[in-house]
Amino acid sequence: QVQLVESGGGLVQAGGSLRLSCAASGRTFMTNAMGWFRQAPGKEREFVAAASRSGGSTYYADSVKGRFTISRDNAKNTVYLQMNSLKPEDTAVYYCAVSTLYGSSYTADFGSWGQGTQVTVSS
Repeated sequence: QVQLVESGGGLVQAGGSLRLSCAASGRTFMTNAMGWFRQAPGKEREFVAAASRSGGSTYYADSVKGRFTISRDNAKNTVYLQMNSLKPEDTAVYYCAVSTLYGSSYTADFGSWGQGTQVTVSS
């Protein structure tokens, strides 16, 4: 079982930046990809980005490509999401999760969800 704790959310103006962190503990050796998802009020949870176990491969949702960067520090069992050029439509609760599959963007392929961190972008 993997435990995940997100942090780094907050209120930021449009065009600003935030960096989210997700600290993992437990049986991290079983994980493969680590990913970020987000859920806005009244909407389904959607994929944002994921990184392979080494962090050498990453993939993104089209809506964030070029603005967000996922990275991971395996020595610290932590994955990051650097968010630049934020837009009001990026407002959501952001969650991290792990998967034994690399390449999936389906919520059902990820597990051990953290509690989430709120990101609010004002216009």
